[in-house]
Amino acid sequence: MSEPTATESAVVASAAPTASASGAPTIASVPPADSAATPGSAAGGVDPNAPEPVQAGDIPDDQLFVPYVMPGRQFTVAVPEGWARTAQGDTVTFTDNYNTVTLQATSATSAPTVDTIRADGLADVSSDPTFRLLDVQPISRKAGDGVLATYAIASAPNPVTGRSTTLSVERYEFFNDPTVAILTLAGAKGADNVDPWRYITDSLTWP
Repeated sequence: MSEPTATESAVVASAAPTASASGAPTIASVPPADSAATPGSAAGGVDPNAPEPVQAGDIPDDQLFVPYVMPGRQFTVAVPEGWARTAQGDTVTFTDNYNTVTLQATSATSAPTVDTIRADGLADVSSDPTFRLLDVQPISRKAGDGVLATYAIASAPNPVTGRSTTLSVERYEFFNDPTVAILTLAGAKGADNVDPWRYITDSLTWP
């Protein structure tokens, strides 16, 4: 029998059991010779346009809510306490990571319907190439009847990574002549915010 070559000896040595500190043998892991780089590794590269993977942020069960009166006292709605607030024109937004509650008051001569929402009620977001309409349907809450549009859209880019994540959005519109109350609730796709979103929309009251 011929003596093993230096290469063969090295392979055998790397796979052979070795003694651990406790005396029990351990086996070194030997990757297969044809193993390829995993997606996203340096060899495979990273797609800079891919949605950013994020931990879906459920709103905590112990989240407190406080009443917020819209400027002009058009309506009042409960919002999560402690969230950052920004205002621009007739729109007020409360934000916590990827979760947002956006309130808007507009004037109209008639109540929004499924048809009017589908036709042009989402014009402010439908031009976004990441927008995907899921459904538009009539709904009823304590404040009265309304319309609910659900859709998916990319978030604003992360200021650090420059990447976005996919948001699941619920937009509610309620009418109290001549005011339309628009409540837009958004969170990272996969977040379970059914109960707090229901609580917020049920909290809407008219003056």
